[in-house]
Amino acid sequence: MTCYSLDGLTPVVHPTAYVHPSAVLIGDVIIGPGCYVGPLASLRGDFGRIVLEEGANLQDTCVMHGFPDSDTVVGRNGHIGHGAVLHGCRIGADVLVGINAVVMDAAQIGARSFVAAASLVKANFSCAEQSLVMGSPASVKRLLSDDEVAWKQAGTREYQALARRCQHSLVACEPLLEAEPDRPRISASAHRPKAAG
Repeated sequence: MTCYSLDGLTPVVHPTAYVHPSAVLIGDVIIGPGCYVGPLASLRGDFGRIVLEEGANLQDTCVMHGFPDSDTVVGRNGHIGHGAVLHGCRIGADVLVGINAVVMDAAQIGARSFVAAASLVKANFSCAEQSLVMGSPASVKRLLSDDEVAWKQAGTREYQALARRCQHSLVACEPLLEAEPDRPRISASAHRPKAAG
């Protein structure tokens, strides 16, 4: 990973977390146990503190940043989709933030909630636990069912397993010039999530 100390603060990465080598960590960043940080993610702790709590994942090209003296936090088992931007907000435990969503300063997303893909959550927004938040600007549309939350939890377990897989078997390599005959596939997980109903 590309890691920079700033003003005497060095990023912290728990030994059981996986951070892709192309991700960038700057300054006051704390990544907890079992976390996954995907390719090209940017975690900039150059003003406020950036925290991923245990089991959280931050996928490809996500950005975490905040204003001075702010904390930008993804709670335990949080699941942040590709390209999402989190700025000075607090994402509760077991929350799903969808692809390309933006969550702004001082927003608080209640535990086990979903922020739909491409939503814009304005500054100072807050919602109850297990809410479906969507739109631009985002609002609460309804409460989530326990089945929907279970679907999200299965997906998060996939990323926790991916962190372990990457620690053990991801290696830099040169590409092949053509696909092998009978090329094997990456095997399906026993916990493959099913579409929410």
